[in-house]
This record gives sequence, structure tokens and C-alpha cells, in this order.
Amino acid sequence: MQNLPEALGQFIMNTGYSRRHLLVAAAAAGLFGAVGSRARPTRAEDLRFGPATPFDFDIVRAEARGRAASPHQPPVVRQREILETIDYDVHQQIRFRSSATLWAEDTAPYPVQFFHPGRWFEEPVEIHVVEAGQAQQILYSRDLFDFGDTGLDGVLSDDLGFAGFRLMDGGNLGRDWLSFLGASYFRSAGPLDQYGLSARGIAVNTGLPVEEEFPQFIKFWLERPAANVPGVTIHALLDGPSLAGAYRFDVVNNGTITMDVRAELFARTDITQLGIAPLTSMFWYGENNRHRATDWRPEVHDSDGLAIWTGEGERLWRPLDNPSAARTSAFLDANPRGFGLLQRDRAFANYEDDGVYYDRRPSVWVEPLHDWGPGAVHLLELPTDDEIHDNIGAYWVPETPVTAGSDWAFAYRLHWVAEEPYPPQSVARVVSTRLGRGGVPGQPRPENVKKFVVDFLGGALETLPRSFDVLPIVTASRGAVTQAYAVQIVDTTRWRAVFDLAVDGPEPVDLRCFLRLGEQTLSETWLYHYVPFSFDAS
Repeated sequence: MQNLPEALGQFIMNTGYSRRHLLVAAAAAGLFGAVGSRARPTRAEDLRFGPATPFDFDIVRAEARGRAASPHQPPVVRQREILETIDYDVHQQIRFRSSATLWAEDTAPYPVQFFHPGRWFEEPVEIHVVEAGQAQQILYSRDLFDFGDTGLDGVLSDDLGFAGFRLMDGGNLGRDWLSFLGASYFRSAGPLDQYGLSARGIAVNTGLPVEEEFPQFIKFWLERPAANVPGVTIHALLDGPSLAGAYRFDVVNNGTITMDVRAELFARTDITQLGIAPLTSMFWYGENNRHRATDWRPEVHDSDGLAIWTGEGERLWRPLDNPSAARTSAFLDANPRGFGLLQRDRAFANYEDDGVYYDRRPSVWVEPLHDWGPGAVHLLELPTDDEIHDNIGAYWVPETPVTAGSDWAFAYRLHWVAEEPYPPQSVARVVSTRLGRGGVPGQPRPENVKKFVVDFLGGALETLPRSFDVLPIVTASRGAVTQAYAVQIVDTTRWRAVFDLAVDGPEPVDLRCFLRLGEQTLSETWLYHYVPFSFDAS
């Protein structure tokens, strides 16, 4: 693991709304007005459409390539001064007229509604519907929305455009499960029906001490599914200062949600760092950093760790942290089998939040569908003092430099799941990480010693009899590891590794730990980036 410079500056991974507001609203499925409608029996009567033109993915690719050959032109934002007034409270009053929902009464299982622009989503996106190889733009109209008492219906023009769209849950037009909104962000509520972390189309210069770019999806094409097909195909055109791209998303909802993503990218300029399959999440505090908690709830996070399945087959688990300064870690690899930001802790009692249900947040696993070559999984951790900020990022960074005029193609599958889709079978998983004072109870506790307690579950440990031959293999980049042992927790199949780390000075320590019995590896490898701290005696 390579640690990059820690003073990386401010990096904002969300689009500006209070994150908790958005999550509560998404759970209620009533925050944003959404649209959709029909010009013939398969469409809602209130929608208007542009002329039909031939369509396939080659058209999206050609437009992306053409745009990359010319200087970037930002989208035109109409009536920006009015959109600036549409903050969270105003936006909450804007209701989509459900009678205009696209495919609402069709055999397609997932109707579509559209988001209205506002302060945090000002840039318009074109949205088209595709049927029988013909595309028609769905035209924005303020008549598609109920603006409540805002008075906006009398001042907004009819050429604003939509901010994005969402897929509704079949006949239940009050609940959605997939949303594309803001820059290149998209997310799913997953099988537990609770929004949490987001994915992005691309990340440009994320976590670097230079200004990050936020390329945008500026056009979408929604293919009308065949009868009773449990999903939808979405095409998207991405554009930004440094690159343009063509995307295809084949989304399937069969209890768990998978998205096969095909991305073809065309670089306008040299790019310092390109992040592929980026994920964005939140970690405020958990059992590993309770000393930073200022809230009454036991834990608050969307994800609790980064899992990596390396190209060589090693399974890694890195618990997330809320650092005091921005931190990026790079996990070097070649042709990774997968990685993801996971929420392994599913016990309600460990969160006690019955408003936004952190125990139900989806995990997202990235599965490459071809060899990605050499590079690194990057983990970005930013400091936060509240749950409203996304402060975690994970993405693949290719080793090959991105130069102006170069083309890139990536294919991968996103799994939005409750449990990781490819859990290690022969080795145990890490299920908790705890830190406390080191030393021996009843004796003076040295300040520079911390005790680490790591629990493992599954794999060969499920049937392993209680034994004292299981050893925790612990290594530290500096300091001294002492008092290391492993024990089976009474009346469970969990095993616990315990060790003390004595270290002087403020420099961080990289730790590794796994369980072994003789020559047999029993667990995945636990990784931890420990920055020495003192417990507040008050």
C-alpha cells in the first residue's frame, strides 16, 4: 500500500444538497418532481416528443469522439438566477405529475420519471426514448410539474430541460430504485430498498492537490424494454473539460441489481489521474474509531470497508476511517478480479437509526469484465464531522498515462447488493475492527500502546474446533507488535485476533493481519492505516 500526500485540499463528492435531506426524501420517494408521459398508447398523454431519428450505440460513440476533438463547451443553463432560488425547501414543494410517467401503464416493468432542475442541478440533460431503433427527445414542459406555492410555474420558461431521471418500482409510483442525477452520479436503492452510496461515470483528478473535474452526463437514451423484461438499457453521453465518453448501462433488477457498464472514453487533454468505476460513500464513525463520535448512535456510515479481490486471488479488507486530514491510499494490482465499498455490518442495534436505516444501505461491488492491466485501487478518505458529507471514494487508476487524443474502453459489472456477490469461500471474512487502550487490565496503561481486536467469520473457521494452534500473523511498518493471540469467541463460530502495538511519534503505521493454522491461511488479509492518537481522558 502506498500512502500519497495527506494535504490534498477540499474535495466535495456530493452535489451540494444536505445528504441526509436527500436520503430521507428518497426513502419517502417524494422529494423531487419527476416526469414521464405518452404520445401514443405506450406513453403518458402529457409528454411531448421531438422528431424520430435512427439510433444505436455507434451514434453515441461517434458524438463522444467528435466532441473530444473540439474544445469543451459547457451546457447552457437557462434562467440560472431563478434556478438558484430552488433550494432544498423549494425543491421539496415541486411535485411531478404522476399522470405523465413514461411507461406507467405499459408492459415494461419500470416506469420512468424525470427530475426538475434546481440550485444543485442546474445543467440540463437531454433525455430520449428509444423504440424500434428510433429515438425521440422527451421535451421539458413546466406543465409536467406541480409547483405548489412556490409561484415558479408563472416564471419558468418551457426550455429549461430536465435534471435527470429515476426508475420507479413497477406499479408503485411512490417509490424509485434507480436514479441518475447530478454530474455523472447514479445510485440504486439496492435489494434492501434504501439509498446510500453512489457510483459515478468517471473520476478526473480525484484526491489530488489540483482542481477536480466533474464531467457530466449531458444526454441519455432510454430503450423501451420488451414485455416483462426485468430491467432497462440506458445509453449516455458524457462530456467534460478533459474528455468525452459514450456509456451503455444494461440494468437488471432481479432482487439484487446489476448494471453492466460499457464505457468508451476519448481524452481531449492529458489527464493526471483517471478514476475508473468510481464509488462515493460516507463514513463518519464505527466501532474502530468510537473516540471520534459526537453522536448518540453507536455507528454512522454508509459503508464500513473496502474489499479487494486481487488479480493473484488474494482477498483484502481495509476498514474505513474518518481521518483528521485528507488521505489517499493506493493498492497496487494487475487485472483485479473486483473491488467494492461494502456495508458488512447489518445489525440494526449497531446503528439504532430508524430514520435513514444505515443497516440497510447497499454494498456495491465492481467486477471487471475484461483484463484491466496494471494499476491500483485508490481509496480516498476525507475528514468529516457529520453524516451529511460524502467523504469516501474508491476507484481504479490505470498505470498507463492518459494522453490527449488517446482512447480508452472499459467494461465492468456493478452489483448493488446486501451481501458481496463473491464472498471468499475457503477463508474467513473480517466482520469487525476495534481499538482500545493497550496493556494489561489492572496495571498502568502506557499511552503509546493500543490494543487491536479483529473478528473473523466464515470459511474454514466455521467448522474449525476450538484450538490454540490458530495464530494471528501480524506485521507493522513500524513499532512493536506484542501480546498477539487468536481465540474462538465462546458459543460462536467467530474467531478473534488480538494484539498490542507500541509505537512512538505521530507517523502513521500500516498494519496487516491474517489467521493461519500451520501452513493453511484461514482468513482474508486485514489492512489498517493507523495514525497514532491519544484517548481524551476527560
